[in-house]
Amino acid sequence: MTGSRKAGSQAFFRLLKETKPPMLLLIGAILLNVVSTLVGLVIPMFTKSLVDGFSLTDMNSTHIIGLGVAFIVQTIAAGVSIFLLSYTGQKMVASLRERLWKKLLVLPTRYFDHNRSGESVSRMTNDTGVIKSLISDHVAGFFSGIISIVGSIGVLLYLNWKMTLTMFIVIPIAALILVPLGKKMYKISLGMQDETAAFTANISQVLSEIRLVKASNAEDKEFENGNKGITNLLNFGIKEGVVSAWIAPLMSFVLMMLLVVVIGYGGLQVSTGALTAGELVAFILYLIQIVMPMTQLTTFFTQFQKAKGATERLLETLDAEEELISAGAEVVNANQRVSIENLSFGYKPEEPVLRDVSFQMEPGTVTAVVGPSGGGKTTLFSMLERFYLPQKGQIRLGKASIDTFSLRSWRGLIGYVSQESPMIAGSIRENLCYGMDREVSMTEIRRAAEMAYADGFIDELPNGFDTDVGERGVKLSGGQRQRIAIARALLRNPKILMLDEATSSLDSRSEIEVQKALKNLMAGRTTIIIAHRLSTVVGADQIIFIEKGTVTGRGTHDELIEQHAMYREFAVQ
Repeated sequence: MTGSRKAGSQAFFRLLKETKPPMLLLIGAILLNVVSTLVGLVIPMFTKSLVDGFSLTDMNSTHIIGLGVAFIVQTIAAGVSIFLLSYTGQKMVASLRERLWKKLLVLPTRYFDHNRSGESVSRMTNDTGVIKSLISDHVAGFFSGIISIVGSIGVLLYLNWKMTLTMFIVIPIAALILVPLGKKMYKISLGMQDETAAFTANISQVLSEIRLVKASNAEDKEFENGNKGITNLLNFGIKEGVVSAWIAPLMSFVLMMLLVVVIGYGGLQVSTGALTAGELVAFILYLIQIVMPMTQLTTFFTQFQKAKGATERLLETLDAEEELISAGAEVVNANQRVSIENLSFGYKPEEPVLRDVSFQMEPGTVTAVVGPSGGGKTTLFSMLERFYLPQKGQIRLGKASIDTFSLRSWRGLIGYVSQESPMIAGSIRENLCYGMDREVSMTEIRRAAEMAYADGFIDELPNGFDTDVGERGVKLSGGQRQRIAIARALLRNPKILMLDEATSSLDSRSEIEVQKALKNLMAGRTTIIIAHRLSTVVGADQIIFIEKGTVTGRGTHDELIEQHAMYREFAVQ
């Protein structure tokens, strides 16, 4: 357990260092907090002098001004320190979120295959918020508490070392109870953060697919699933409350025991003349300046345990292997043959999806990939886009492996139109220009819309190209989304075109419109199509038939009709 705590602390300080906090502001805030605390240590000594015979009549204007200045300095220093720490905490969490967001965007697709998006959202919001709370709300209490405790103990030893040592008999008793509670809080905070991430992931998924939920009459089921998450969070919250409920009374118990010891033993000392009444009052005031910061320190370490748990989750994401977007050469000549050579891949090494797939696509030709569902067609597209690395074999452009090109350059060659036609929330114009690295004129946008046969319905919309499409484009029909996706691909002017069952979910009228738009898009481009409908593949330059990850047929439509029994069944459908 000790090794785990040490590793957690090291991870936390590593994260802070990598976040590059504004050190001057942080040091300034801590110094001001120190000043405020040191001024506070002077007040009990003034009270001692007052009790021991220093009356108000003895005070001159200098004393009054000095005391007033001390209070003003303490107040201003404390206020500025709190603001600077809050500002520093906000800057740090903003920097951390920026770093985490940048990391999430360059993580490979396989990361998101194993981690739900809602969990990543929780890392961005909840876990970073825990760290911000520690810096903004508790660091000041930690440093001021340490100084207050050390300073008060020093003064008490100076005033009466025997009574001070007697008083400290109580401290080890409190430590024996509080340390195990800190360990318990660490475990609870880890569980709380994991459950929060899972709960966030679940509700994000349900809300993003709310139409499926309603169409399936699954409201009751999803309420039950969500309620389980709420109950689990409640249980963790109750456990956290139980630990916190022990900490506060224990601190009060320690304070009462110390007060009893100090007043009882101190009263005896005063009666014998070994201690003055003013010194006893000072003792009690310094005792308060020891016990109250101990409560702050306990709160700090409780929050620190939470921050360590959050840090472990954040570093798991930050340390994950990322895609090197810009590493590699630029594609100089895209008008070359694309070759797939002995390509093998499986999402799990022991379960291959593609097995020794080989074929070539000449520049400007159309290749159709057909076959039964689950045969590996979409996986092949993912390999072409370099979402995954092959376990065996390679893909070449000309004589060069596509792995030698930068991801940004290679993906910049590709236009992808899928069956789902993914869209972002925003206007039609924003969707058409999404991902473009240059300013796109309205003339270009309208020309692309015309070629995609999308201008007709866009002009009929109330706000034209500025019409909001809704989340995932729900305000548009399937055919409209497809034509916008085609127009978006036209704007990118890709050299390689990938069409993934782009017409399979459309009605006959929409399919005719989309087919005309696709002809405009495919003109002069190397095109690879996944399709189930014969009308889509019959005119292809070559057809690749894939079964269970293996190429079992290759040729034109007429050739495969003669040679391939399963293709004949496919063509009849």
